[in-house]
Amino acid sequence: MLNEFWATASASYKAVVFGAMGLIAAGIVLNVIGQMTGNDAVTFSSLAVIGGGLVLHAAGVVIRGHSVQKLIRKHSTKG
Repeated sequence: MLNEFWATASASYKAVVFGAMGLIAAGIVLNVIGQMTGNDAVTFSSLAVIGGGLVLHAAGVVIRGHSVQKLIRKHSTKG
């Protein structure tokens, strides 16, 4: 059961994970565009977008940790 977490993960966890990946990818694209055009404003603003993705990633880790703890508690009280 714990080995296939993605199959049983909540919709909120999946949304946070995909949001984090999207923000990080968008930040990387913005960074490349900023570097190629020499636009420092775009380059530095891309760091904020990447940072937002990392914050969402950390939130996903917290959500997953709480879900696993609930599952472990549920199974340990049954036995």
